[in-house]
Amino acid sequence: MQTKAMANEVDEEVVRWRFRQLTDSGFPPAVAAEVAPDSRFDLHSLIELVEHGCSPDLAVRIRAPIDDRPEA
Repeated sequence: MQTKAMANEVDEEVVRWRFRQLTDSGFPPAVAAEVAPDSRFDLHSLIELVEHGCSPDLAVRIRAPIDDRPEA
């Protein structure tokens, strides 16, 4: 049985890993810090966009969860 403290520790470890993956792929630390804790972002998709020449900021806008996109 996993305790709440253990779950929080695992969550923090995942966020740190996601942050490192993003910054290692060229995302500015401020952008990585915003995206890493949000599991609605597909990390691999973001990194792939950047690897294909997309700026990190634009990649985040493209892959932003639908409910967070500004209304037109």
